[in-house]
Amino acid sequence: MTTQASLVKRSQPRRTAVSNRDLFINRGFSILATFHISRFTTFLFVLAASLSLDLGLLFAASFGLADRVVEQKLANGLTVLMVERHQTPVVSLNMTFGVGGVNEQAGKTGLAHLYEHMAFKGTRTVGTKNYEKERPILEEWYRVGTELEQRQRVLARKSQERLASPEDRAAIEGLQKRFTELQEKAGQFVAGNEMALLYQRHGGVGLNAATGKDLTRYMISLPANRLPLWAALEADRMAHPVLREFYKERGVVMEERRMRNDDSPSGLLFETFTSAAFRAHPYGIPTIGWESDILSLTPADTEAFFKAYYGPGNATIAIVGDINPKDVMTLIEETFGKIPATPPQPPIVTVEPPQRGERRVEVEFDAEPSLAIGFHKPGLGHSDDYVFDVIDAVLTDGLTSRLYANLVREKLIAASVDTDSNYPGVRAPNLFALNATPLAPHTTAEVEAAIYAELERLKTEPVSAKELEKVLNNLDADLVRALRSNGGLASQLALYQTVAGDWRYAIKARDKIAAVTPADIQRVAAEYFTKSNRTVATLVKKAGEKNVATVPQHEVAR
Repeated sequence: MTTQASLVKRSQPRRTAVSNRDLFINRGFSILATFHISRFTTFLFVLAASLSLDLGLLFAASFGLADRVVEQKLANGLTVLMVERHQTPVVSLNMTFGVGGVNEQAGKTGLAHLYEHMAFKGTRTVGTKNYEKERPILEEWYRVGTELEQRQRVLARKSQERLASPEDRAAIEGLQKRFTELQEKAGQFVAGNEMALLYQRHGGVGLNAATGKDLTRYMISLPANRLPLWAALEADRMAHPVLREFYKERGVVMEERRMRNDDSPSGLLFETFTSAAFRAHPYGIPTIGWESDILSLTPADTEAFFKAYYGPGNATIAIVGDINPKDVMTLIEETFGKIPATPPQPPIVTVEPPQRGERRVEVEFDAEPSLAIGFHKPGLGHSDDYVFDVIDAVLTDGLTSRLYANLVREKLIAASVDTDSNYPGVRAPNLFALNATPLAPHTTAEVEAAIYAELERLKTEPVSAKELEKVLNNLDADLVRALRSNGGLASQLALYQTVAGDWRYAIKARDKIAAVTPADIQRVAAEYFTKSNRTVATLVKKAGEKNVATVPQHEVAR
């Protein structure tokens, strides 16, 4: 799986129809590819629906996306988006929920990512050899595990003052023994990885999931005649998930955190950077969760989180491929339509207060130095957000982009430099982030100064018409290439329906980007690229130490 809190570092910048780098933690069954989103990817929506997959030719403009998307909404709130493409007998499906790390509370961070793991453990009918016999064992196992961990934490606090009593030790040993017994009994009923195997046997490819700040996604591609299998499995998963192998999977998440954040220089840098930039808003919390929180999550916490956020009213299903929308809706009604509606999800009320002064943090690690800089900016839908998309491209899109040409090719002071116009999420005000790695013997201070010089240039010198033309040309070309597939189009439809409330937002965004003027760029740069509005994190090389994460003593044995 990939970590959520770092920008991709490249020796050569390449716009990949991506703005929000490493936004998601992904779960894959073959390739753990990073999943990204960006509004700076929109023109494709008009073109992609008009592309012939075999010939790559455009239909007439009247066959644009706006005319080809069939949108339906079930009584329980589920949104369904469909696009017919009959070139091949396959269908790509993307189910996106409007829930992510931003919906978590202090003390229970990492729940969205943990539930994504648990969602692959099956249901009352999938993943089990006999659910009626398994259920009471799971319930007692969860109860014993929760009590055991509570007693371990209490004992750990007491041990700071006095030695544990024989009674305390005996109680914990008894619970640990019973926990192990129940774990072994529950394991006898597990049909491991059954959902993935079912999909594989029926021609499914690309089974994957991703958890981010703003949303959680599940995707797969199948032969078109296997659509009923998908509907049956996914409706069952939405209605009746079973959190089997909970402690084992929680341990997997913990190991992932240690590998991707604690023992990773870039992961640790960006986790520190993000938490420094956001003092109040939950964007400052790592999507994977804090270590102590992950180890404290219980089956009851996870089930309550599922019930609050994973109902049909908070979900969008995008289906693209060899389909008949009328037949698809009949199938969806017969499966997903039976799931009861759920109450609206709790709103996020916390707003990040204005920053009143530069924040600087250092992370010591036995690794080469690197730098992260972030400026607070508006989120999705704000008029200035489109301007930042253009600035993003002007600075780091391609070999002739300003930062790359200056720092990497000409001055030779940086090995890599990149920008992100929506870090670490898109729905709320976020950051325009910059990431650079010095080229020895040059320092982070030299690179930082060179970056600020280029930002000041944006304020004083109008961006040329040629640069703006390149931005749009690259946008158009990259988008056509990137989302020619059914899966790409399904992904983007579900994405924008979820984060913007309307997939049509994508169609409008390209025109908004095209309307950005040099004066807009100067105004936005002057307003937001200020010292008091920035957070700077530096990875400082500290030789001679080996960073090794240790297993806390109170972690339940797996």
